[in-house]
Amino acid sequence: MSIALDMDAAKSRKPTSSSSSSTASCSVIVPAFRENLNIRPLVTRLFQAFASHPQASEFRDAEVIIVDDNSRDGSVETVSTLQSEGYNVRIVVRTSERGLSSAVVRGFREAKGERMICMDADLQHPPEAVPDLLLAITDRKQFVLGTRYGAGVSMDKDWPLHRQIISSGARMLARPLTTASDPMSGFFGISKRAFANADQNINAQGFKIALDLLVKSGVSADAIAEVPFSFGLRQEGESKLDGKVMLKYLEQLAELYRYRFGLLAIVLVLLLLLVLALYVWAHVVSPVLFG
Repeated sequence: MSIALDMDAAKSRKPTSSSSSSTASCSVIVPAFRENLNIRPLVTRLFQAFASHPQASEFRDAEVIIVDDNSRDGSVETVSTLQSEGYNVRIVVRTSERGLSSAVVRGFREAKGERMICMDADLQHPPEAVPDLLLAITDRKQFVLGTRYGAGVSMDKDWPLHRQIISSGARMLARPLTTASDPMSGFFGISKRAFANADQNINAQGFKIALDLLVKSGVSADAIAEVPFSFGLRQEGESKLDGKVMLKYLEQLAELYRYRFGLLAIVLVLLLLLVLALYVWAHVVSPVLFG
């Protein structure tokens, strides 16, 4: 059983305003594993972004939920200190569950806000963009995606080429499932209502929970908002991307194709994998070997 260290205090907000311990205007979910060095800058930048936004009143009861996979790296102590300073942040420490997607799902289920945002702990998702993502969730727009492929957006010039290739390949494989430009970013939001529609069918073991929710929440293409953001480099800690994670993504794709299109979709997945292999050969391997 997970241990929820819900350390909300009566003054669990910046001292400039009061808050309720039972409600929140919106919630920011941050899955974490050994991310202690990033928690303080993430939380302080988030609340600074809320306070300085032209529509700051929309975030008066905003909460931040850290869902930690039992890191034992000082994250609990950092959150406790932040609470003593007046920040509305709490931490859920999971002792038996593991995985990014299941952490996000746990955070959404714990959230008190009607508008919920998921973001990485590594500061590659800029906290300053969170207010605009939250405001993009409306009665007509039940899902919002932070996209790295919008007009005027650029990735950090030092982002490794292989990561760019993996991201592009993953997007291409997901294209039959959604028209969204960037379901791979992991920087997204959903209304409480839309999440409830998908909750019973969620695959919490998948690689990209946003993609799972896009397919299973029943949100139509015209109910998806997109907010461009510039993707940066990880500030502290190590990347969690490895071969095992990519294999889980392929397994997730197979499950989603079955969910939406039926068993014949497996054949389509195999064809897409072949296309991806040919793309990597033509644009990466071949130029190196024969260029």
